[in-house]
Amino acid sequence: QVQLRESGGGVVQAGGSLRVSCAASGLTFSSYAMGWFRQAPGKEREFVAGINWSGGATNYADSVKGRFSISRDNAKKTVNLQMNSLKPEDTAVYYCAASRSWSLSRSDYAYWGQGTQVTVSS
Repeated sequence: QVQLRESGGGVVQAGGSLRVSCAASGLTFSSYAMGWFRQAPGKEREFVAGINWSGGATNYADSVKGRFSISRDNAKKTVNLQMNSLKPEDTAVYYCAASRSWSLSRSDYAYWGQGTQVTVSS
């Protein structure tokens, strides 16, 4: 049974930093690209950042480029999202997801975590 479990969400002031993590089990982690998505109230879930199988390639939504950084540890089966210079518009539930293909598309991700809330106060 595949499980993705996010942790590290919370409340932070604008301009601050937060790191969210995702621990995976039940899958050959190094065979999956990993992504972070987010969903704000009343909005669709959107791509935030992705990382390929080896960690050698990453991509980011324009809205977070230069502020967020995604990384993975295949030995520990974890993927992290370091978020700096946070803005109130970054407030959302953040989800990690696993995909067999290197993709920005939500539909290509087969496995999802339950999400962790990130709230940025102004």
